[in-house]
Amino acid sequence: MDFLESLNRFLAAIPRLDWLALVWFALCWVGYTAYSSYGRRSHQSLMRGTDRLRTVWMERMLEREVRIVDSALLGTLMHSVSFFASTTILIIGSLIAALGAIDREMALTADLGFLVAASRETWTLKLFSLIAVFIYAFFKLTWSLRQFNRCAILIGAAPLPDQADAAGRQAWARRLGRLNTLAGDDFNLGLRAYYFGMALLAWFIHPVAFAVASVWVVLVLYRREFSSEPALLLGEGDEIGID
Repeated sequence: MDFLESLNRFLAAIPRLDWLALVWFALCWVGYTAYSSYGRRSHQSLMRGTDRLRTVWMERMLEREVRIVDSALLGTLMHSVSFFASTTILIIGSLIAALGAIDREMALTADLGFLVAASRETWTLKLFSLIAVFIYAFFKLTWSLRQFNRCAILIGAAPLPDQADAAGRQAWARRLGRLNTLAGDDFNLGLRAYYFGMALLAWFIHPVAFAVASVWVVLVLYRREFSSEPALLLGEGDEIGID
């Protein structure tokens, strides 16, 4: 009962505008993720264009006897994921440390005119929200890394050109391409969490700034994933013979 009473007091101490901004943030994130994955233009996104090339890559890999280039390319992808996963751990540790210094942080920012005055409970909610976002990013990035590891194992186990017929090579290419795609999708979701984590920082300025920043992040992501030049180039798969 004491825990529930403390929780109720904590929740009641947070202004309604902050709750509305947090809900709007969640709707922007979930809504954009659903649109980019299942919307009517999802097949034209930067990720889907890249996915088609992942399968083509695996088809070319199965035609080669020496696969050093493929191993190097996969290693580059894994290095990028590993970098962000390691960085995420540092961010989470820093945010947890910040939880123990909320009073000092409030005192340091009290004289800054562009930051809205907030209670200790509101500061705590903001920091916990940031921690939750980067924990989500950590799980996505590490799962992506594990899937890339499995992809490397499959590349090592893939048959040589003279050890499989056309149907067998196509089956291997689809399997490898699909696993590579799953790993890439989780990496993309982890990176997306970083973008929305940036929007969360605006919450320390004002809840309205937080809501506006959430929309701004959606617009940036939409432009880069659907309207940028790389997205348009990768969407030209039919013109270069990619199904």
